[in-house]
Amino acid sequence: MSGAGAPDFFYREAQRLGYVARSAFKLLQMQNKYKLITAGSSVLDLGCAPGAWLQVACQSLGPLKNGGSVVGIDLKKVKVPTMHCDARVQTVCADVRNFPKHQIKALSPQQRGFSVVLSDMCPLVSGIATTDSALSTELGMRALEVAVGRSAFGHMNGGIQMDGQSNPSASAPDDKGVLRPGGHLVIKLLESEDAQEFRRICGPLFSKTSWLRPKATRPSSREIFYICQSLLS
Repeated sequence: MSGAGAPDFFYREAQRLGYVARSAFKLLQMQNKYKLITAGSSVLDLGCAPGAWLQVACQSLGPLKNGGSVVGIDLKKVKVPTMHCDARVQTVCADVRNFPKHQIKALSPQQRGFSVVLSDMCPLVSGIATTDSALSTELGMRALEVAVGRSAFGHMNGGIQMDGQSNPSASAPDDKGVLRPGGHLVIKLLESEDAQEFRRICGPLFSKTSWLRPKATRPSSREIFYICQSLLS
């Protein structure tokens, strides 16, 4: 999902290079720094509209012969961009907040799960900082739950409230996450005190975690990305 604003360098570069949004450069910077997506990776893109991250993810897989796959999910129906994408990319129109994890996992190659989960989900901004931050945190927690399963962190989530089921036992049949051991997770958040809780929750689950504010982020934006590398088995 891309933010609104006046055309700038990244907007113009996106137009020139055939990306559907300037947000492509955010994932490109992550790729350059962390090498999250490699040949043969299976990538899940949550909040994939308008498709710029699908383009970068597919490019990062390398030539078609390298294999790999990219699955995008969004509330909106997203057409796979013709440029920088190939047959390895598909999209699904669904609400991630109530899309069962076992159905998401079924979209992965051989239903074995994904090696990379990207979440660019963002709430409709109301302009009320506390409200927007809370909604952003809920979406971030949902992305984390989809990736690792609630049981992996449910006992640690403290005061952070999540949408959907609140009874851990109710979600037990669908509790296993879709991220493979050794896989990577990226979550977009709005800066807030709750956002800092992700460090406490994710630290024990991954071999390395870090924050990144990409250069392509607009100066007026409070968005920040939490990079979680190598899910521990």
